[in-house]
Amino acid sequence: MRILKNICKDRLALISLVVIMITIIVGIFAPVFSPHDPNEIKMSLRYASPSWKYLLGNDHLGRCVLSRLIYGVRPSVLWVLVVLFISVLIGAILGFVAGYFRGKIDAVIMRICDIMLSFPGYVMALAVIGILGVGLENILIAFALIKWSWFARIIRTSVMQYTELNYIKFAKASGLSEINIICRHIIPVTFSDIAVISSASIGSMILQISGFSFLGLGIQAPHAEWGMMLNEAREVMFTRPELMVAPGLAIVIIVSVFNFFSDSLQVALDPKLVNSKNTNKHKLGFSKTNVQEKKVAN
Repeated sequence: MRILKNICKDRLALISLVVIMITIIVGIFAPVFSPHDPNEIKMSLRYASPSWKYLLGNDHLGRCVLSRLIYGVRPSVLWVLVVLFISVLIGAILGFVAGYFRGKIDAVIMRICDIMLSFPGYVMALAVIGILGVGLENILIAFALIKWSWFARIIRTSVMQYTELNYIKFAKASGLSEINIICRHIIPVTFSDIAVISSASIGSMILQISGFSFLGLGIQAPHAEWGMMLNEAREVMFTRPELMVAPGLAIVIIVSVFNFFSDSLQVALDPKLVNSKNTNKHKLGFSKTNVQEKKVAN
């Protein structure tokens, strides 16, 4: 409840959260919100202009752009969230084990992370795609294989900071089991770090998914995806620019709101940042009042 109250106090965070929730709902219930079948081909409507029946017009095969945009939420956003959850889950488990138990377990896990992180993300993804073949499923597998090591290293660092505190040492001395200490004392204090780094990674993953689909390595026709819609509209980008504006604007908006929400979530989860933000606002308001009083006095 405290986190929700802090988010509601930030107007930008609240707007971002509303846009994210609407996008997720629209993606889940795409058949309900979609006015037409996104894969229905009507060559008589090829490159048709926007109308009341087709609000965003039709593409090179006469398909409804709005319907394809709505269905594109699933691979562009929803599947990204699923892969992010899997990556964070794997990284969190290994990060907690490495950061809490230390020793040889920590050394082995960190050496594996070093190997995974020694390769650039795009190169690793291209290697996985080259082995498994093109397609959305293979890109998602590549992302899960790449991202977990990054999450594991960051979460390990966060866990190590708290395991040295006195109340953790007291819990160990009192005879509590390792699992109870991790669940009762470590997970609650590291949750904010996990939530922030997870939300901060969504935007980049959406861009990467769209980028691979734009290059023809992601989801394949006739399925709808925002990056692939940009690729299909390249040939008419000067004569029919609105075909690129719709998916491009969707990518920009959803990545922006996730980034805005990530920044606001970091503030909402950290009481120190909330207090400093309120203090700065108070000082700013106080300085404005002083300026106005000086103007009146003059």
